[in-house]
Amino acid sequence: MEITGIFTAIVIGLIIGALGRLAVPGKQSIPIWLTLVIGIVAALLGTFLAAAIGVDDTRGIDWIELALQIGLAAAGVALVAGVRGRRP
Repeated sequence: MEITGIFTAIVIGLIIGALGRLAVPGKQSIPIWLTLVIGIVAALLGTFLAAAIGVDDTRGIDWIELALQIGLAAAGVALVAGVRGRRP
């Protein structure tokens, strides 16, 4: 992954975090900055996962990579919201 790919993943990660939060039903009791961090991590992990399974470089929009990123972000938001919700 080149440096431009990392910067692109970070910018896309901000959007992915928001989409991941929208994909999780109910109210999440986590701050928006944490959602954005989860989105950035999910975008980077999704990019690496897509490269590992060979679907990272297709013609046009990489829909499978995008779906992986949103899925990881939704899972991350749900996990963090569940952990933070259990705090006394």
